Amino acid sequence: MASHGARGRSGGRPTLEEVAARAGVGRGTVSRVINGSPRVSDATRAAVEAAVAELGYVPNTAARALAANRTDAIALVVPEPETRFFAEPYFSDMLKGVGAELSETQMQLLLIFAGSDRERRRLAQYLAAHRVDGVLLVSVHADDPLPDLLSQLDIPAVISGPRSAGETLPSVDSDNYGGARQAVEHLLSRGRRRVAHITGRLDVYGAQRRIDGYRDALSDAGHEADEALIEPGDFTEEGGSRAMAALLERRPDLDAVFAGSDVTAAGARHALREAGRRIPDDVALVGYDDSAIARHMEPPLTSVRQPIEEMGRRMIDLLLTEVADRRPLASRGLDRRQVVLATELVPRSSS
Repeated sequence: MASHGARGRSGGRPTLEEVAARAGVGRGTVSRVINGSPRVSDATRAAVEAAVAELGYVPNTAARALAANRTDAIALVVPEPETRFFAEPYFSDMLKGVGAELSETQMQLLLIFAGSDRERRRLAQYLAAHRVDGVLLVSVHADDPLPDLLSQLDIPAVISGPRSAGETLPSVDSDNYGGARQAVEHLLSRGRRRVAHITGRLDVYGAQRRIDGYRDALSDAGHEADEALIEPGDFTEEGGSRAMAALLERRPDLDAVFAGSDVTAAGARHALREAGRRIPDDVALVGYDDSAIARHMEPPLTSVRQPIEEMGRRMIDLLLTEVADRRPLASRGLDRRQVVLATELVPRSSS
């Protein structure tokens, strides 16, 4: 028998044909075994795997990708400035989940920023050349042209949260509505009655759903939402500080704040302290994400946990399913999936 790592007849790297001859099967059978097809008997699979080991055969992934019209690459596209990506734990947690799930495959991951018009134009040219098999879109705004561009180019895509209730692309999101309700119900249960809300960016559907949950939780408890207690934010620390200062000026009697993210809550905490308000004695504070920021704040921040790493994993699962489906995207409308994962309130000292 040939030893492990033996060269092929030509003296070079063993070929698929040589593995087939050693195993006593056809070339197509070897290909099915290597690609994990279930349409092979256990005995045949064992014979092929033994031949692969004996000859030291290594699949030519580049040739396989070319033959299948594949690049074996996935792009994670973030339509935000790089500074925001590295400042907010949401993005790093999402990347961690995506990378962990993709590590189980032979796919490569490309991280692409598209926060400016110039970057978007460059990305459009790159995608038009079909240099990736699929795209993950994170932090998509309602007017973002990228999802429509991907559909036009027939490139499979999955987004982290729908753009609207009528989303046509596959998406993975957390239960933004339910999470907001949990936050407000918690504050009401602690005896707070003038609960303010600093929103996320209002062109993000998830932020709109959190406002809906905030309003409905108040209404169901017999406290009609006071629009003077709602202030737009943008998921940033600076935005949270500005919004909190505006709320205090308009409604100095507020006794609780539900912030659209933990980063926003950190900004709100700064403004509250500048105004001499104690947390939670004077104003209770709740964030969203349950990131490391929440655990390290002083006092530790009550926050709504959304499973961000799991969202990244599920996005990859959906995208690989889309990539494997050879039908044109326009014909898959009924198969599109919208995945919504549960949230959980994590109480801490801030409330």
